[in-house]
Amino acid sequence: MPTWPFRYQLSVQDRLRRSVYEVLRDQMDVYLIKHGLIDSYENFHRAGESYPFVPKKELKPRSRAVEKEYVLHNRFLAIFCESNIPSRFKKFIRFFDSNKVAKEAIGELTCVQLHRKYTKNLRYFDNLGFQDLVVDLLPVDYALLIQRAPSARSRNRYALTHFRVRIDWPIDNATEQMAQQLRYVSKELYEKGEKYAQSLQNKLFESYGFHYAVGGLRTAAVIAAQFLKQMEFISTIYVCSAESRTLTRISERGVKKFILIKLPIAEISRVAAENGLSFDSFVERYLVDMQDGYGVGIFQVVYRPALHAKPPEDGKLRKLRPDYQWQTVTSQLLIPLPAYSETYPVPYSTIYLPE
Repeated sequence: MPTWPFRYQLSVQDRLRRSVYEVLRDQMDVYLIKHGLIDSYENFHRAGESYPFVPKKELKPRSRAVEKEYVLHNRFLAIFCESNIPSRFKKFIRFFDSNKVAKEAIGELTCVQLHRKYTKNLRYFDNLGFQDLVVDLLPVDYALLIQRAPSARSRNRYALTHFRVRIDWPIDNATEQMAQQLRYVSKELYEKGEKYAQSLQNKLFESYGFHYAVGGLRTAAVIAAQFLKQMEFISTIYVCSAESRTLTRISERGVKKFILIKLPIAEISRVAAENGLSFDSFVERYLVDMQDGYGVGIFQVVYRPALHAKPPEDGKLRKLRPDYQWQTVTSQLLIPLPAYSETYPVPYSTIYLPE
């Protein structure tokens, strides 16, 4: 079980902080979807190349796809914490003075051109240029770290504190922690042999919506998400992969995946009519682009842990059954474009239908 308290268990002051965090996270969702998916689509369009849409089958739990890296697709890893990671954990989530977000450190990056002149206040979430700074630094290797501003006077203020943050927690430790929490081992990872331990490692990835053979950024996201479960606050991991062409958000609410999806003209007409919209209004509010015979929409899938990915109610040790699924799909939605903040997502169940 997570160690962080639920909202109703917090003090009034900390409930306010939780509310601020959740509002800011909603804002991050919007511009990271734009950068991860919409801007990537435009990269392909400008280059005169077809966008590599994700097959729906790859969104099913336990799916496995081997793809190449698409250099035109944006890729990144960002960590957003409700509070501050204690300094004693720096050897696992590596944030030091040397990789603080500061004018001198950013000036050494020859590959980064900031959209705005850097000032100290630019790194704060409530600054109008914060979004630009985040997007400018996302292409830099490793992760960005956004957490509470390091000042007692700014308790509910958040800042981009570090970049080039490496995740160095051993994968065996992450797997062992998960296995102990879910009662698949009593003391240590290898107590039932190497094959059993390997199966548990595979399930660690599955519990976060990935196949165990995924690449470095998604592996780092899994390890970071599992590590941060030790904290007394909630956190959110955003990872966008140039291989999977998917933006994944991991939080205390589960796993969400966002992709761009093709919508045939007939489907656009049907979904628009079912939701009381005209064809043109639906296109304007929900579609990134229109091509001959189809439109391009933003599709969101929400996953929740299955029974075997939750701690047993009786707390007793149990046996791993690798064939059992650890995630279930609970919601499928088409979400509106970032400019239409007043528009609701609409249901669109399509994963289990033929391509």
